[in-house]
Amino acid sequence: MKILLINGPNLNLLGKREKNIYGDSSFEDYFKQLQTQFTQHELTYYQSNVEGELINKIHEVGFDYDGIVFNAGAYTHTSVAIRDAIAGIQTPVVEVHISNILTREKFRHKSIIGPACKGSIMGFGLDSYRLGIESFLQR
Repeated sequence: MKILLINGPNLNLLGKREKNIYGDSSFEDYFKQLQTQFTQHELTYYQSNVEGELINKIHEVGFDYDGIVFNAGAYTHTSVAIRDAIAGIQTPVVEVHISNILTREKFRHKSIIGPACKGSIMGFGLDSYRLGIESFLQR
């Protein structure tokens, strides 16, 4: 299986920002662990702070990959354009969040992209990504 993990804005700062919410590991270190754990599958990773670049990546892989695990960061709550990109592709997308967005600020409670996704996983720390990957392996 070919699975792409996408991180949106500010997630390049994992391990450095708000450690009480996001932990102290960089995503790059965690991604290496995932690659070791899922050696039989092709995992790739992409991160951007730019909405249009995220949309371009979704379009690029959205007809060839078996799954996308996507943490859209703050765009989760604001981007109709990303929601439409997800709805417009064939590759299923699982929305993930490190924290439980329902226990945070009220503006984070609504996901615009969620209804276009196969499912949502939140609140399990970086392990949310592993659970997202596993959701594609249990077809």
